[in-house]
Formats: sequence, C-alpha cells, structure tokens
Amino acid sequence: MSRSALVGNVTAMLEDAGFMVSDRCAIRPKSFDIAARRGEDLILLKILANIDAFNEATGHEMRRLGTYLNATPLVIGLRSRDEDLKPDVVYFRHGVPVFSPDTAYNLFIEEVPPLIYAAPGGLYVNIDGDLLADEREDRDWSLGQLASELGVSRRTVSKYEDGMNASVEIAMALEEMFDAPLTSPVDVLEGADDVHESEATPADPEADPDDEQVVAVLTRAGYSVHPTARSPFTAVSEDEDDSEIVLTGHSKFTKAAEKRARIMSSIGQVMRTRSVYVVDRAKQESVDGTALVERDELETFRNADDLRDVIRERSEHEEAA
Repeated sequence: MSRSALVGNVTAMLEDAGFMVSDRCAIRPKSFDIAARRGEDLILLKILANIDAFNEATGHEMRRLGTYLNATPLVIGLRSRDEDLKPDVVYFRHGVPVFSPDTAYNLFIEEVPPLIYAAPGGLYVNIDGDLLADEREDRDWSLGQLASELGVSRRTVSKYEDGMNASVEIAMALEEMFDAPLTSPVDVLEGADDVHESEATPADPEADPDDEQVVAVLTRAGYSVHPTARSPFTAVSEDEDDSEIVLTGHSKFTKAAEKRARIMSSIGQVMRTRSVYVVDRAKQESVDGTALVERDELETFRNADDLRDVIRERSEHEEAA
C-alpha cells in the first residue's frame, strides 16, 4: 500500500470514529500529517509505511507540539524493517506511541484499547497490583508461594503488587491461575505515561534568523513563542494572560505561503486555535481564516489584545464575506 493511500485510509477511519480531521499537511519538512479531534481528545498523527523513517528530530518536534497544543502525538505504521507491527501492541519511537492501523481501528472504532506494549526485552502488560494482592490474599498464599508457582523471585512478585509491569507470559499465567482479569489497558490518549517513562519536553529549536524580529515583537506583546522546525507554522505562540494559542507563520506571501496559511487554518479549526501569517506585503486580509499581517503593521502592536483583535476581525470578516 502506498503511503498516500495509507493516509487516506487512516483519515477515513478517524472520520468514521467521529473525529474532526484537518487537511493533510502536504508540505516538507513536516513532523505530522494530520491533526484530529473528538470531544476533548486531540491527536497529532504521523502516518508511515515503515516506522524506521520516524527519526529523533521528528519525534522531538511532535512531543513539543503535543505539549504546547495539549494534544497526544501518535504514529500509525505498517512495519519496522522487515517485520509487520503486531496487532494490539503499542511500540515507542523517540518517546512517541506507535501502533498499526488494526490497533488504531480497535482503539478508535471498537473502543478497545491495546493491552500490550513493546519495550527493551520483549512485550509487557500493565498489572493491577492491588487486585493481584487481593487475589493472592484471598487464597491465603504468601508472596513466596505465588513466586514459586510463577517461577520468579519473591521480590519480583512484590514488585508486581507495587505496580511493576509484567511480561505477557507472566500476565497470562497470573490470569489463568486466579481466573480473573488482572491487566489494564495502555492509555494511549494520555501519552501512555503509565508504561513509558516520562521524559522532559525537548528544548525548542533556535528561531530562524529571518523570524527573530517577529519573535521579538510577539514576545514584547506578551506571548510565549515556541519556534518550530518541521511544521506548517514557524512557531506556536501562547498569550501569557489568557493562554490562547496562536499558530504563527512568517515568510514572503507566495503560493507556498498561501498553502501553508490554508493548512494552518485547517489545523487551527481542529485544535481550536487561531492563526496568523506575517508577510512583507499583503493584498488580502486573510486566507481561509488565517489572518495576514504585514511586518510593519506587526511592529505597531503593543500587547496581545492588539494582535487578538486583528486576528478576530480579519477571520470574521472573511467568514462574513
């Protein structure tokens, strides 16, 4: 299956599952392909045939965007090297959860989350430690007795009851032994923090020298500006007073810039953010809801309210037109 067909299939599946899906980010370089929202669940999705193409720089960008946009970064792929991704297993690449289209279907359509995740050494599941301890005590078994049945140490059983995760083989043995469900699913939409050691958000890249003036003006106006390196927008800017997010672009107003502005608008509709594109000269006020602001005009803004008013006025004017 071609990557384009795979993106189309995943997009259709998400729409069937009730997600609002953005236009595809048909630009390069790009850290994610589509953004999607269902209720309060927001995801940024990279779709690949071979997940080995997902590199560290892209993973870091997606994790930063996930933090700033309050979204979960995810990768859906078919295989790694010569091996197909196993169904109902969550993998990790550079801190981002990865799974197959079948797993995505079960999660989003059937609402059956995966139970298994891959980590160095094999496949693992979450064990409900409190429930395990209750089942053991109901049988009047000591830690040593259960350890002997499982063929592990007493200390290992104690760790299971304290919340340490177990191999698939151990989990199956426990559930068969006690005839009770002792596992809990991987909470993918929460970033799978319960099974993957949480790492600090990677540091922002340096702003492009051409963008430094725009960053300086926005910072002076009261925004926290987070430059990007592989996105349709050049920065994610947050109003420090009311936490409103603005996707920010900057370049000469070319056909490519107009395309980026349209993608920014589509992503903004999904993510419930506003968007603004700073250009040297503009012949129109907005592009599909992304406000256009000339660089000289931007210099006149003294606070976030000035920019917010311009964005709202120009996007609402376009809607009215």
